[in-house]
Amino acid sequence: MNEPLTGGCLCGAVRYTLKPGFRMKPYACHCTDCQRRTGTAFSSHMGIMEKDLEISGQLDEGYFVQPSGAKSRIIGCAKCRSRIYATNDARPGAASLRCGTLDTSKDMSPQAHFWVSSKQPWIVIPDGVPVLETQPDSPEGWFEILAPDP
Repeated sequence: MNEPLTGGCLCGAVRYTLKPGFRMKPYACHCTDCQRRTGTAFSSHMGIMEKDLEISGQLDEGYFVQPSGAKSRIIGCAKCRSRIYATNDARPGAASLRCGTLDTSKDMSPQAHFWVSSKQPWIVIPDGVPVLETQPDSPEGWFEILAPDP
C-alpha cells in the first residue's frame, strides 16, 4: 500500500498525488462532529505525512477547535468545497486524508472504527475489525491499531 496514490475533489479543479511514505491504515470515524461536518454517517480517513501530499489547484482552508482543545485546519477545493485533508496542531507534520477523495477509494476499507458510541444504529461493522467507543487516547494508541504493515 505504499505506491503513489492519486485523488481529487468533486469538480476536478483540485488534484493530488500522495507520494510513497508513511501511511496509517484507513479508519472510520463515527463521531457526531464528523457526521455533521460531512453530512454522512461516518467519515473515512487515513493518517499521512503532509509533506507527502502534492496538490494542484486553488485551495481554501477552514479552522475549528477539537473537543480536546487542539486546533484543526481543513483544506479543500475553493471551487466545489470538497474537503481533501485536515491537520491538527497536536500532531505537527501529520495529516488526515479523506479516503473518499482517492481515485481508488473503493480499495480503502476501514481497518478500525472509532467513536462507535455515536455510530448510526443501522451500520454493521464486520467481525474482527478493531472498534473503540471513542478514539485512542495517545499517538501510541493510534499507532498500535493503525500502524502500516511491515
